[in-house]
Amino acid sequence: MLSHDRVWAAIDALAERYSLSASGLARRAGLDSTAFNKSKRLSSDGRPRWPSTESLAKIIEATGATLDEFIGLIEGRAGSASVAGRRSVPLLGFAQAGAGGFFDDAGFPAGQGWDLVELPAQSTESSYALQVQGDSMLPLYRNGDVLIVEPGAVTRKGDRVVVKTTAGEVMAKVLERQTVKSIALVSLNPDHPDRDIPMRDVEWVARIVWASQ
Repeated sequence: MLSHDRVWAAIDALAERYSLSASGLARRAGLDSTAFNKSKRLSSDGRPRWPSTESLAKIIEATGATLDEFIGLIEGRAGSASVAGRRSVPLLGFAQAGAGGFFDDAGFPAGQGWDLVELPAQSTESSYALQVQGDSMLPLYRNGDVLIVEPGAVTRKGDRVVVKTTAGEVMAKVLERQTVKSIALVSLNPDHPDRDIPMRDVEWVARIVWASQ
């Protein structure tokens, strides 16, 4: 049932799931840091104050969560309203990821040299983590941030993805379009160009499902 309390509880649960405070979630979404404060959830006369649909859309986009995930938090579906259990996943830096021997042909972790990292994120047996190096992904991802990547996941326009080319280049961008002939990517950093890459030059594409702050 959709209720004022459940919607706000879902926002709190989403923030916790992605290792953020309510204020941190608001800031990441480009909102005022006090937007989700408990004092803002009721008007001065005690009437319930609901978050706007624009605010909800922004926090879903900012965390990389899915609409179904957020609805699950509202509905309190099993496993949705609490933080997912910690899981150790393979970890590799972006610079290392460009070298050979770390992935199989489908983009799944392979070979030696992987570290392990334990993160409170939704992940599967095939998930792995990439650590951002440098500033090419600012302002969304900073140097040292950890991205949980899901190879083989269905990708759609607007998804944040990691792409590795056959030349060994690894990049995180927003998927604009993918056809049998090419993939169009929008840069996260305005100082770096968008890309349109022939699919013959793409080794693999994996969806980003979670990012540390």
